[in-house]
Amino acid sequence: MRQQLVFPRHKINVDVTASFHHQVLLYGFLLFTFVLTPIAAGAVDITEQLHRPLNSSVGRQSRDEADTLLRIGEQQYASGYANKTITSCLQALELYHSIGDLKAQGLTYNLLAKAYIQLGSSKEAEDALRRGLAIARDTKDFQSQIFVLNNITTFLLQEGEFAAAGKTAQEAFTIAQNVKNIEGQGLSLSNLGLVAARLGDYNKAIKLYENALIYRRQTGDTIGEANTLNNLGDAYLAAGNYQDTIGTYGAAMGIAKINSDRTNQLRAIDGLVTAHSGVGRHERAFDLLQERLILAKELQNVREELKSFESYAKLYEQLGNYPTARNFYERAIILARKLEDSKQEVLLVDKLTKMLRR
Repeated sequence: MRQQLVFPRHKINVDVTASFHHQVLLYGFLLFTFVLTPIAAGAVDITEQLHRPLNSSVGRQSRDEADTLLRIGEQQYASGYANKTITSCLQALELYHSIGDLKAQGLTYNLLAKAYIQLGSSKEAEDALRRGLAIARDTKDFQSQIFVLNNITTFLLQEGEFAAAGKTAQEAFTIAQNVKNIEGQGLSLSNLGLVAARLGDYNKAIKLYENALIYRRQTGDTIGEANTLNNLGDAYLAAGNYQDTIGTYGAAMGIAKINSDRTNQLRAIDGLVTAHSGVGRHERAFDLLQERLILAKELQNVREELKSFESYAKLYEQLGNYPTARNFYERAIILARKLEDSKQEVLLVDKLTKMLRR
């Protein structure tokens, strides 16, 4: 089940979502990125950068420059270049630190965590998330606390720490209830559903998702609604409820299309591909994959293009068409190298090698 890192009322938006069904449980929501920049700084580097003496040129940097760096970081992440995002965020953090803007630092830590997660840098990601949470608590920003706690929940789920994830999501839900934050209640319930699903309690997960949808529809949160629908589709698929699986993913895709929510649109397509191919509807699965690839190219998102090639390869491999599967694996490997994503490249090469040994 893919999970979504969500931030309140601004555009640093992330779905940390992981496929959650028989074939997608280990599909890998987070494929990790290494891009055309130097190796990303670690968590210790954040502290070093923020507390080193500011030279005169840095001291003259304006808030506008810091804001520009943050916007550039968002654009770099949207294009799949998480490593460049980290560089931009660290520079922005230094400037925000120099002018004492805590709120902007919190937003930057959120984006920084998102980039570290995509790179598979777990310790650095957790460090950035918890720094953001500390800022929210220091400033008594309850809304930010709710959303950062939920982001920590999705991180803990990725790390397999289900008990800690459930406790963190429950804390977020309690805060949201206390301050009557409907948006936060919907998000927290959705993440509690993810916890239940990871523990294999799909019926409980389905009920939590259905309750989450009530809150998300009250606020008109269409992105949140599509995300929860995708989670619900994952749960139905894992429970073997094919009819509701297709209908739920279809609803998520429809809402995402209307609102140009490409993240949830791509995710819904992935769920539908898995569902259709799982019951032998390969022609429909191929149609959806073609739609996915076209969308990835339109977005100029190399990482999503890579995912499309990998999905094609897997489907052709399932059908025993190894020459075509090999072609798509090789194309995916080329893109992994373009992104300098060494982890993904190794995984793809391993899959190709195992297939060729059959």
